[in-house]
Amino acid sequence: MCEPNVVGDWQEYDEHAGLRVRVHRLENAEPPRGRDDAAEGLTYFCLRVTVENRGERHYGIHLEDGQIDVRVGPDGESAFIDWRNTQFIEGFDVYPLRRATAVLYGAGPEASLSQIDVQIQLRVEEEWAERRLWAGGIGLHEGPVHSGAGRECLAHQVSNFLRDQAEEGTA
Repeated sequence: MCEPNVVGDWQEYDEHAGLRVRVHRLENAEPPRGRDDAAEGLTYFCLRVTVENRGERHYGIHLEDGQIDVRVGPDGESAFIDWRNTQFIEGFDVYPLRRATAVLYGAGPEASLSQIDVQIQLRVEEEWAERRLWAGGIGLHEGPVHSGAGRECLAHQVSNFLRDQAEEGTA
C-alpha cells in the first residue's frame, strides 16, 4: 500500500474475487441513542464501511470492534469510538450483487477532524484480509489548507481533489 485511499474510494480484494470495500459518508453526526459521557468535550462524527460482493459466490464477512482503527489529526491520535452506538457486521453472508454496511460513531477534538485516517481489516471466511487505509476529513472542501501544509501533505492533496470535484460538478 503506497498511498491511502481517499474516503469514498472502492478497494477490491485480489484474494477474494469480486469482493470490495469502501469507507464513505464521513460527516458530523450525533449518535442515535445519545452521547457517551466519555466523549464530553469532543465532536461526534459518523462514517460508513460498505462491503460489496460483485463476484459469483457468497462470502461470510466479519467487521467488528478491533478491526476498525480511526486516527485523527496530524499526530494520528486515536479517535474515541462509541461502541454502544456503532453497528458492526457480525458473521454476515454477502451474496452476489449484495452489500452490507457498518455504521461507526466516533468523536475527537473538533480541530483534529479535518484529518481522519480509517484502517480496516476485514475478516472473510474466517481468514484475515489485507489491511486497507482511507484518508479524509470533515470540512476539507469548505476552505483552504493552512499555509504551513506542504505540497506532499495528505490533507492538502485530499482538499485539492475535493475542490476539483466540486468545480467539475458546477461546470
